[in-house]
Amino acid sequence: MNSYTIRTASWQDDHLALRMVREAVFICEQHVPVELEWDECDARALHLLAIDLVDNPIATARLLPEGVIGRMAVLKEWRGRDVGGALLLRLLEEARKRQIHQITLSAQLHAVPFYAKFGFQITGEEFMDAGIPHVRMNLRLS
Repeated sequence: MNSYTIRTASWQDDHLALRMVREAVFICEQHVPVELEWDECDARALHLLAIDLVDNPIATARLLPEGVIGRMAVLKEWRGRDVGGALLLRLLEEARKRQIHQITLSAQLHAVPFYAKFGFQITGEEFMDAGIPHVRMNLRLS
């Protein structure tokens, strides 16, 4: 049995939990400027939220209607426990349900091997986003 569950989340209803994870990972840990973390896409995205056995938020990710995965964050103490992989598989399942055939994401360089395990391929040159090196990666869904 997993020590966490993943559910779909609504920005309107769950923004405090979603923000808590993203603030801890992106703003506090990775020093992403606050003004770069929040955007208008949150209101229209499908969000997933992973929670532990006592309903504490531990991870999140979002899928935009045009097939862009982003804002994938797992709290430090939960990394290495396959929470990120479970989130990603669930996002891909949600994309298939929505008949999205092409998934794109911007991967931090250290995360490229993680996404490659799921079939994502690098499709562009390295670029900086919020002071962190990234590459664009794509996955064609069948």
